[in-house]
Amino acid sequence: MDVLTMKELLETGVHFGHRTRKWNPKMARYIFTERKGIHIIDLEQTVDLFRKAYYSVRDCVASGGEVVFVGTKKQVQATISEEALRCGAHYVNQRWLGGTLTNFATIKLSIERMKKMEAMIEDGSIEFMPNKEASRMRRRLAKLQRNLDGLRRMDKKPSLMYVIDPDSETIAVHEANLAGIPVIAIVDTNCDPDPIDFLIPGNDDAIKATKLITARIADAIIEGREGRQDENESPATAEAAKAEEASVAEGEEAVVEAAAEPVEATEEVAEAEVEEAVVEATEEAPVAAVEEAAVEAEAEATSDEAVVEETAEEAPDVAEETEDEPKVEEDEAEAKEEVAEEASQVEDDKEKETDDD
Repeated sequence: MDVLTMKELLETGVHFGHRTRKWNPKMARYIFTERKGIHIIDLEQTVDLFRKAYYSVRDCVASGGEVVFVGTKKQVQATISEEALRCGAHYVNQRWLGGTLTNFATIKLSIERMKKMEAMIEDGSIEFMPNKEASRMRRRLAKLQRNLDGLRRMDKKPSLMYVIDPDSETIAVHEANLAGIPVIAIVDTNCDPDPIDFLIPGNDDAIKATKLITARIADAIIEGREGRQDENESPATAEAAKAEEASVAEGEEAVVEAAAEPVEATEEVAEAEVEEAVVEATEEAPVAAVEEAAVEAEAEATSDEAVVEETAEEAPDVAEETEDEPKVEEDEAEAKEEVAEEASQVEDDKEKETDDD
């Protein structure tokens, strides 16, 4: 499958070049024809050359290299930033600072200064500074962010540079050539192809055309990063990982089996206990009923005995009372007789006294 097809190039207008009077004769071999005063680019060569650029980017990133996107024209600034952020590449879309590659140590110091200012604003320490100094710092930070925000993660020089319109980015291309960094560029009919290592003949002004080619370069970077991850896993490490996975799987199976056996045993024991409990309940139900009836009978018997004993104990008292009644009557009779005798004696004494008188 082609990484870029002829149909896609035609639909986005990659084949349109500049006017014939603005052409660079060095681009004559990449021009197909001229129509209405405009050069038409040979798209067959564009497809072949883009394929070489695509694979070179993929292989470079897979081997650990980094790519920087450069495009400062207004119509390509948004495309450069979006695709670079999507694939994790560095980018410059506002202004190429002279010495970014040839004097990278100084650029790195500027990046560190920018990060420190951002930290001061985030933690609020800038609020304790005088207003004039704080405003000056904010202006400097805004300028650094505008020019170096896309390079904040670049710790070393990149391995490749992707450029849109090398005629506008002559300083960047020149520094890359001095630093020995290969350059991939979309080259229009008015550009010089000599400083470009991997040129892609095409329209560098149309937004759709530049976005299509830039997006495919970003896809190559993403593919290279995936290949880098795959290569990091060597055959030895892969075999060791497989062996480790197998051992872990065996251990998990053993643990599961060991855990399943006690569960099955406990389930069997629980079922046996339930059956025994049911049997005992069914067997003990009549016995329990009989025992309850016997207990009730014993309780009734004991209550009857208590009643009989109470009556037996009360009976002698009644007999004693009946026996004591005649004795009381006899005593009363004797008392009456004594009183009568005393009364008769008193009368007799009175009579004797009267007789004596």
